[in-house]
Amino acid sequence: ETSAKEGLLLWCQRKTAPYKNVNVLHFHISWKDGLAFNALIHRHRPELIEYDKLRKDDPVTNLNNAFEVAEKYLDIPKMLDAEDIVGTLRPDEKAIMTYVSCFYHAFSGAQKAETAANRICKVLAVNQENELLMEDYEKLASDLLEWIKRTIPWLEDRSPQKTIQEMQQKLEDFRDYRRVHKPPKVQEKCQLEINFNTLQTKLRLSNRPAFMPSEGKMVSDINTGWQHLEQAEKGYEEWLLTEIRRLERLDHLAEKFRQKASIHEAWTEGKEAMLTQKDYGSATLSDVKALLRKHEAFESDLAAHQDRVEQIAAIAQELNELDYYDSPSVNARCQKICDQWDVLGSLTHSRREALEKTEKQLETIDELHLEYAKRAAPFNNWMESAMEDLQDMFIGLIAAHDQFKSTLPDADKEREAILGIQREAQRIADVHGIQGAGTNPYTSVTPLTINSKWERVQQLVPQRDRALLDEQSRQQSNEHLRRQFAGQANIVGPWIQTKME
Repeated sequence: ETSAKEGLLLWCQRKTAPYKNVNVLHFHISWKDGLAFNALIHRHRPELIEYDKLRKDDPVTNLNNAFEVAEKYLDIPKMLDAEDIVGTLRPDEKAIMTYVSCFYHAFSGAQKAETAANRICKVLAVNQENELLMEDYEKLASDLLEWIKRTIPWLEDRSPQKTIQEMQQKLEDFRDYRRVHKPPKVQEKCQLEINFNTLQTKLRLSNRPAFMPSEGKMVSDINTGWQHLEQAEKGYEEWLLTEIRRLERLDHLAEKFRQKASIHEAWTEGKEAMLTQKDYGSATLSDVKALLRKHEAFESDLAAHQDRVEQIAAIAQELNELDYYDSPSVNARCQKICDQWDVLGSLTHSRREALEKTEKQLETIDELHLEYAKRAAPFNNWMESAMEDLQDMFIGLIAAHDQFKSTLPDADKEREAILGIQREAQRIADVHGIQGAGTNPYTSVTPLTINSKWERVQQLVPQRDRALLDEQSRQQSNEHLRRQFAGQANIVGPWIQTKME
């Protein structure tokens, strides 16, 4: 009996320990305020008692509340009277023990039923949890496989971009995929494997058949898909880096092409105009020789630029081979440079020929001018001397004058020959459009001077003829007078001599 009493007391103490103002030490005064009865009920059926509203200073209400609830909901008959308990200094210990034991039996039976129900619920919960794990596995596997299915085509896309900036953006997107999008999927894959293994373990411990996922959603299927993803990822990264290096090479080559093309175009600016000008048309022989030397220097410069043109063409070819996106404009610019280079070469050759031809023509003209000067100077001196002689007041011999006149036809031929030299020089200049060839650098005696002086000689010859004829007549008249005088003297002389004697 003592052992049962102590056991019941220990049970009451454990059940009411969490409640304030309840301290069960025995089966009499500790129950007098009614809070202990209410605490036992609330501990097992909290929905029946509003414990926080109970007051320690209202024991009758507390006791009646506990007795009524126990009778109504727990099938425990009302064995005690609230007023008796409150009105008694020390309530009946056995009566309270008997009443409390009814609580023990009521709650003990309920606890066993609850334990059985809990076991059933636990089994059901385990089965439900397993079902949820299966559903979660199926959903997670479907989502992961679908993500892999969507991602692999993106990783297998090898569509090249035109610029390095676009490829850099692709690389940045790939890095975002690595940093942001893939890690959660790695965790999902790990969680999927953990869930699968956990589920199989639970099923095995519950003597349940092993879980068999839907077709194509096995862990091995996911691993196979993941391997394909990793392979595509590796290939995509290698392609990105290779493509970026290719575009960097293309950018470098394109910039190199632009620089060399710009330098060449700047050098060729004005060269066509320079090569097509006719500056040698009005140049002297020395000027043409200077232009030839200048042209030879340009030809050396042109030959030196041949290497640059070949480099430009080689770079354009390499850009085409590397599939540069702007190849059409590069090819057009390169073709323009090559065409212009051919034109420059042709113009350079033509200018050299023109300069050499002009030089040869000017040399011919120069030789004619020199020949003209060599013959015009003495002829000019002869005409000046002749004019002096023809205008000399001293009357010479008619025979000498006749001899001079006999030289005039030869002199006229010499004049015509000298003028012919000048006309030939002028003809060459006119035919070939050479300006300034009429000026002879070797002499100031012009054809006009020669013709003018020749006309003067032609005018002075008849004047000289008339003067000589007049002088001849005068001389003949004087001779007649002298003879008359001599005849007279010869007659008078002897007479005078006789008279003097």
